[in-house]
Amino acid sequence: MRTRLRRLVVAAVALLTASTALPAAAAGQQSRQEHPSHGGLSAVIRYTEYGIPHIVAKDYANLGFGTGWAQAADQVCTLADGFTTVRGDRSRFFGPDGQTDFSLSSASTNLASDLYFRGVRETRTVEKLLAQPVPLGPSRDVKDLMRGFAAGYDAWLKQNRISDPACKGAAWVQPISAVDVAARFYAISVIGGQGGSVDEITGAQPPTGATTGTQGVDAEALIKSVQARTADADMGSNAVAFSGATTANGRGLLLGNPHYPWHGGRRFWQSQQTIPGELDVAGGSLLGSPTISIGYNSRVAWSHTVATGVPFNLTRLTLDPSDPTVYLVDGKPERMTKRTVTVAVKDGSSVTRTQWWTRYGPVVADPQGDPPLPWTATTAYAFNDPNATNMRFADTSLGFSKARSTADVLASLKKYQGLPWVNTIAADSSGHSLYSQSQVLPRITDDLVARCSTDLGKLTYPAVGLAVLDGSRAECTPGDDSDAVQPGIFGPSRMPTLKDAPYAENSNDSAWLTNADRPLTGYERIFGSIGTQRSVRTRGAIEDVSAMAERGGLTVKDLQQQEFTNRAPAGDLAAADAAKACAALAGGTATGSDGKAVDVSAACPVLASWGRTMDTDSKGALLFDRFWRKFNASVSPGQRWKVPFSAADPIRTPNTLNTAAPGFATALADTVSELRAAGIALDSRLGDHQFVVRNGQRIPIPGGTEALGVWNKVEPVWNAAQGGYTEITTGSSHIQAVGWDGGRCPVARTLLTYSQSENPDSPHYSDQTRLFSQEKWVTARFCEKDVLSSPALRIVRVGEHG
Repeated sequence: MRTRLRRLVVAAVALLTASTALPAAAAGQQSRQEHPSHGGLSAVIRYTEYGIPHIVAKDYANLGFGTGWAQAADQVCTLADGFTTVRGDRSRFFGPDGQTDFSLSSASTNLASDLYFRGVRETRTVEKLLAQPVPLGPSRDVKDLMRGFAAGYDAWLKQNRISDPACKGAAWVQPISAVDVAARFYAISVIGGQGGSVDEITGAQPPTGATTGTQGVDAEALIKSVQARTADADMGSNAVAFSGATTANGRGLLLGNPHYPWHGGRRFWQSQQTIPGELDVAGGSLLGSPTISIGYNSRVAWSHTVATGVPFNLTRLTLDPSDPTVYLVDGKPERMTKRTVTVAVKDGSSVTRTQWWTRYGPVVADPQGDPPLPWTATTAYAFNDPNATNMRFADTSLGFSKARSTADVLASLKKYQGLPWVNTIAADSSGHSLYSQSQVLPRITDDLVARCSTDLGKLTYPAVGLAVLDGSRAECTPGDDSDAVQPGIFGPSRMPTLKDAPYAENSNDSAWLTNADRPLTGYERIFGSIGTQRSVRTRGAIEDVSAMAERGGLTVKDLQQQEFTNRAPAGDLAAADAAKACAALAGGTATGSDGKAVDVSAACPVLASWGRTMDTDSKGALLFDRFWRKFNASVSPGQRWKVPFSAADPIRTPNTLNTAAPGFATALADTVSELRAAGIALDSRLGDHQFVVRNGQRIPIPGGTEALGVWNKVEPVWNAAQGGYTEITTGSSHIQAVGWDGGRCPVARTLLTYSQSENPDSPHYSDQTRLFSQEKWVTARFCEKDVLSSPALRIVRVGEHG
């Protein structure tokens, strides 16, 4: 019955292609209209408003084909750049000293990036992971998706001309293979581990001559390095799931608000994927991925937030005094493995470098690096990243796509255990809610640390969850859980998980206050902290969603309103005190950091009357934003508030701005001076000075920076000479508000803030960005009747052979 239905639906859709025009999203890049293919892989793509493709295929290979084709039509240059990265060819085409867009690693130069990724290729790391049996290796369905994606991308390149000026005529835009697609998955998996320490892996060299002395490790610098990783503005998010106990119809609700880069290879791309009778899912995919990363179907919706678990650990190596490339384990010498990697360089000779690997992972060394570690005559440090053997991300996501309940979401997490650095928040049509910090972490328990930690680790582990273990003892390695799919990681039974709470919310703090009335405890420190101060964004989010849950009767419209409330919790905490202290300054003046007196009296009433929101028409929002940044930069966390943090009252503390802190008046003076020098009125509207420019036109942008605690987070770039904040680097991206009404179609509203394409010639370069500016949504078209009734409907059948 399912097979017959599948054939009928695919055949019916295919018939529509004979008389339809090319989708508007791709029209600018096509050399000709596509026609039904004759043999080979093929798919039907139906484009609706805003260039969103609804891809229908008969099986996973053909679905991957349609997905690869459609992604290439929108994002060929960005995709090609990323595939050049994972092949280790950046130096060959762009030169060794250039930079990546940092979407696939932290490498500071193309050469460092190539040395790492070419090393991955030459050791056939990805191929070995692909060859493992399920669930260690990918399923046949995922392999088919990868193979099909590569074929679809290649077919698009073969059959079309590139119009995007970013890569038109570029030699580095080349065909890809399924291994390239898998390598991109691999890069995303290790970006929180090895990928975040590429310079330190590829640059680690044994000491020679004058460098053979002993050099200590700056524990404070190491702690700050880990803190900087977890606070990375490129990797954030909010998500909340409401159970049926809080909703108008007893069904679940989910609001997902991932904060991801607006440019480059870590962007989301929207689509719907359908294999009749097998799969029907919509949402956002990370570029280069043939699966939906964050999405929904007729029964369940899910989103992710970056988790606080530290996905790696360090091992201190005790070296042989006569040879710094030999380390001792239980008194026996082991020689490091020397990997020699050669990289082709544009307009120059090839570059050959060595990397050093141990049973514990690669050696990392750079006293000023990330992490900041030396390699001396007596000591070196190895980097253990269990995600370096994880090729399960895609199967975990595909399991979500096929799920019919939050229980199925949890079952996929348990079976595949493939998520490297995120939490999962989900809701379903039966009224269930779910939070789980099911991520791949080295199995480092508090007990293991107590037995095996080095002196350095005794400082870093309690502070930030980074274990530094004693590699001279074989017993001091991550243990094994019986329910874990790979050795050395935690099994599902150890993951902080909360089921069916009235609300389950995360804003990138630890699992502790997922629900403030049902705090999660008892997990190991590596997962995150318990009883510690929460971010202003977490505090504001819990205030908002707990009030929503208590009020009850919630609908999708309430989720939409929450997304664009644009409340600045930092303003609620500090603006009134700042205004009062401002008004009390003698003579209305304050001394700036340059020692000059500044008349700040005009700022006082603006701060007092500001509505504490970051809407585009908010007056005073820009003034407070600039002040708050300067205040936080000059005043240490312990001096900012009069009332300190209390674990007994974690949502309302700390509070009461310490206006007596020396940096307060200075920050106020510097802010007023800065805005006046730029010709910006103190009471100007936020949107007049927080905007992006697309095709020469300004688009005002709502929302605010991390320190303000705004749910609708954006991280803009300050350029006073060009009018204020003139670009967004990261922030709200693929937003989705999803519920159910008892019918076959989910009630879904979505928004891709930066739009589908980075090609300035595409009609979908900024269309959804304009919606975002106006705080409007896209009504999702999920069911067939809705897709086929779209006034923008364009249908095409694409195939390998044209």
